[in-house]
Amino acid sequence: MLDTPIEYLKGVGPQRAEVLKKELNIFTYRDLLFHYPFRYVDRTKFVLINQITEEMPYVQLRGVIEKLEVVGEKQSKRLSVLFRDNSGIIELVWFKGYNWMAAQLHMGVEYIVFGKATLFKNRYNIAHPEIEKMTPEILTQNSAFQSVYHSGEKLKYRGLDSEGIRKCMRALVSQLQPQHIPENLSQEVLADHKLISGFEAVKQIHFPESAAQLKQAENRIKFEELFYIQLRLLRLNKVRAHTIQGFVFPRVGKMFNNFFTAYLPFELTGAQKRVLKEIRIDMGSGRQMNRLMQGDVGSGKTLVALMSMLIALDNDFQSCIMAPTEILAQQHFVTFKEFLGQMDLNIAILTGSSTTKERKKIHAGLLDGSITILIGTHALIEDTVQFKNLGLVVIDEQHRFGVAQRAKLSAKNTQPPHILLMTATPIPRTLAMTLYGDLDTSIIDELPPGRKPIKTQHFLETKRLRMIGFLKEQIILGRQIYIVYPLIKESEKLDYQNLQAGYDNLLLEFPPPQYQISIVHGKLKHEQKDFEMQRFIKKETQIMVATTVIEVGVNIPNASVMVVESAERFGLSQLHQLRGRVGRGADQSYCILMTGYKLGADSRLRMETMERTNDGFEISEVDLKLRGPGDIEGTQQSGVMDLKLANLATDGQILQLARTTAQLILDEDHELLLEKNKVFQNHLQNQNKNRPNWSKVG
Repeated sequence: MLDTPIEYLKGVGPQRAEVLKKELNIFTYRDLLFHYPFRYVDRTKFVLINQITEEMPYVQLRGVIEKLEVVGEKQSKRLSVLFRDNSGIIELVWFKGYNWMAAQLHMGVEYIVFGKATLFKNRYNIAHPEIEKMTPEILTQNSAFQSVYHSGEKLKYRGLDSEGIRKCMRALVSQLQPQHIPENLSQEVLADHKLISGFEAVKQIHFPESAAQLKQAENRIKFEELFYIQLRLLRLNKVRAHTIQGFVFPRVGKMFNNFFTAYLPFELTGAQKRVLKEIRIDMGSGRQMNRLMQGDVGSGKTLVALMSMLIALDNDFQSCIMAPTEILAQQHFVTFKEFLGQMDLNIAILTGSSTTKERKKIHAGLLDGSITILIGTHALIEDTVQFKNLGLVVIDEQHRFGVAQRAKLSAKNTQPPHILLMTATPIPRTLAMTLYGDLDTSIIDELPPGRKPIKTQHFLETKRLRMIGFLKEQIILGRQIYIVYPLIKESEKLDYQNLQAGYDNLLLEFPPPQYQISIVHGKLKHEQKDFEMQRFIKKETQIMVATTVIEVGVNIPNASVMVVESAERFGLSQLHQLRGRVGRGADQSYCILMTGYKLGADSRLRMETMERTNDGFEISEVDLKLRGPGDIEGTQQSGVMDLKLANLATDGQILQLARTTAQLILDEDHELLLEKNKVFQNHLQNQNKNRPNWSKVG
């Protein structure tokens, strides 16, 4: 029944079906059934017009239309409706679809209005409210908790506003029988967690009769969504452990020990030692390592990766590290050279800028095994890049690469090499469990000794002269400064500082030859970028003006001040990454966030969070709540974020329960062969029909 085309549902028909398909991707009864409400309105609660305040998120009014007319000229045309109840009058306004809406409304008829009231010239109005005729069914048949569905102008034009969709949904739900909704959870899980059936949950999510009933339905649906994500990821991990063999690295030999005793620049932190031990155990276990190493900016992940590569080398295997940008690849190359000193190792770098002659030499060195460590960008996944014996792949800032790219690198040997993913972007716990639940995770949660916490301050434009004075003080002390801008060229639509204008203004405040300024941005040629970076590294310039190309990969201990212009334009994780470019030496470092006067609530919260804490994981949790999971870490391409109701920012407890439940089931029966677990096996098979198989990729 649920596979029936949507046009056959009572109240739909061909024309409405067409717009449902185009606007909401609803083709069948099933698609409509799983188009969940995004909120609920308690239809028994009304406010009077004279009780409205700005603090109210939404208001529900009951009254009659006293006057309606289309007013204004051309672009400013709108429908203005004066709506009255016993306490006063409020204006309802439609700027789009006003002619159609005017034809639907009638004076003297009692309506219910729902929307956000805003104050304009000391009078409240509601723009584009939901409005429907007052009928007995609204207060009785529709229950107190009335579902509200996402719609749009094209849908509304066909009578499929929220009320229209709700009528279609009622026609569908009235036909539902228990056999139409297969139960995807076992009776044991339902009983253990006091969950209602899938059939009851689907009915109640659309037409709840009470707050308690709605909560039951939400919990059941959220649990199932999160449970199957965790079951799939954890099962993948079990399958890897049982079926995918890894190269065994039994030795920690001459290269590693020589580096540890003679070249290690400083003592490892406890966290670095712990993570290195986890990696050594993985690589000696006989199973393929798939490990995610998380660590805040400056925590020493690169050193751990290098030492892991030396273990591979001690076991006669090559290693490679892939970075998302040439700047970061070059930085790794320089860092590795510095770390390894006079050790007899052949390290090469391959990027888009490598010449044909360099490429030929590198290709030959990889094939004969003389190049033992290769550093590069996307160029590493080209078919012409072949290794003699690749045993370890390190992928830095891994969220910048798609799964298919990682798969290509992983296929550079007949047997999959060990995979170590690194990220300096702390991932919220709930997101890590969902995105990387099939990986083993290591966290470097200590900074090297001697590092001082970076002091962060938020300045409005009124403090610009004070900021300039502070920068001059720092330059006198011998320090260097980054100033980062969000734009390269001026935009007519965005009133933000841009790099070129900022550079010109800085020349007035810091005139040559007393001061020297570098400028770096994404549109410069590689040679120009490298020239400017080298000037800054050699301390020939005191200030580097840049876009976010310096977000990752620049390690200059003498740079102690980071100024972020138009900081409100950056996300929290990006601000945290930028801040991490300073604080790499022993001197006190500073981050100054410059913004305009007009800040929204979200922007203000971002600035306050940056001032309050240097903890990347705490920052990532705030970022998740502000931006939602779909915008973080490229999760939309991951294939695991098929969440219709669950929210990773707020449903952490349900996620933990779902993961624990999945783990217990797989510990007892990792192949899901027991009779009681057949329901899980069947549902996973249905889910996997259209899912690509990346089971051999980290």
